[in-house]
Amino acid sequence: MLAMAAVDTTASHTDASLPSSPCLQGERLSFTGTLASMTHRQAMDLAEQHGAATTHSVSKQTTMLVVGEEGWPLERDGTPSVKLREVTEWRQQGLDIKVLPESEWLHLLGLEERRRDLHRLLTPAMLSQSLEVSVGLIRHWQRIGLIKPVKKVYRLPYFDFQEAACVRRLSELLQAGVSQHELEGSLSRLQAMLPGTEHSLAQLTLLARDHHIVIRDEAGLIEPISQQRLFDFFGDTAEESSSPGKTILSLSDSVVPSVAQLNTAAEWLERGSHLLEEARLTDAVEAFRCGLMSDPSNPEAHLHLAEALYRTGNLTGAFERFHIAIELDQQYLEAWTQLGCVADELGQTQSALEAFDIALQSHADYPDAHFHKAELLHRLNRTAEAIPHWQAYLAQDQRGPWADVARQRLEVAVR
Repeated sequence: MLAMAAVDTTASHTDASLPSSPCLQGERLSFTGTLASMTHRQAMDLAEQHGAATTHSVSKQTTMLVVGEEGWPLERDGTPSVKLREVTEWRQQGLDIKVLPESEWLHLLGLEERRRDLHRLLTPAMLSQSLEVSVGLIRHWQRIGLIKPVKKVYRLPYFDFQEAACVRRLSELLQAGVSQHELEGSLSRLQAMLPGTEHSLAQLTLLARDHHIVIRDEAGLIEPISQQRLFDFFGDTAEESSSPGKTILSLSDSVVPSVAQLNTAAEWLERGSHLLEEARLTDAVEAFRCGLMSDPSNPEAHLHLAEALYRTGNLTGAFERFHIAIELDQQYLEAWTQLGCVADELGQTQSALEAFDIALQSHADYPDAHFHKAELLHRLNRTAEAIPHWQAYLAQDQRGPWADVARQRLEVAVR
């Protein structure tokens, strides 16, 4: 029975509320934006079970529009979704059409667990899987203040999924060429209907600065994030260049120091992190090594160097650096878990299991360690031992890719 409790699906979460009178009786309902709690098809089925008629498009007969909360309901050109624009116009004409954020809609249905799940807390690795971005990018967002940990456990940050999803959406639009001005206008239009836009406007300011700063150094123009050189047709005398919309800073104003500027271990760590994000692995390794020459006792720098070495295929070197990080901080949870993963790849399964166990001794609810240990036990044909670890993972995350794997494993294991 314990194993079955961990494999709830959307239907099992919603059936309990069906015996009550249909709370959506008479509503004609549509959805816009990406839902954070379920797919649009699941949401439409759920609404119909509660008495509503659902449509893929909106019309003047629509009585309720539910706005998904995974990122903002913005089109590829940065404008608010077509459905939201149409409903806004009809509301201004006097039509009574309710606009509900996804969280309020879930509250209306009595699905408080699903509602709380919108703001589930994820580790960097979990967030990387759910948003399909690199752990390095997530750490970069944290460093520049775009996302802030809700809590930390022995250096391990936990982030609000919804906050990070909004950053990803805004970043995608900026990278696609939508201007900061256009996005500010769209977010301001959303602000009249939906809460939380003020925070996204602040995120947009930071993101735009991060995306649009170009630095002029002694060799010309360079983008601080990609470290890519740009053509400079006008030389030092002009502030305009071949990169419209970008701000040119002098080297002294640079937010990402060039090699000539690097004096401290923190600056080398920052440069190495950018290089790692851009997959310039050899350069990243060298940057982290230079930083460690200044501060060899920084466990975070050893962790970053280990990750860079791992990505170059140097598993033995990565294994050693993870060990050094742990020697410097014996409760460094991410280092213990990464050590376990590398040990597993090196065929040292017992060492891997011990590393996961040590991480769990410090933080019994650490989802990453539970997931990786379960997967290793499963590969060792010790599935019965893996079951409680998959269950423990699902207690922390019901929606991400790892959750899908854990749920599928449990469904097979309990047959």
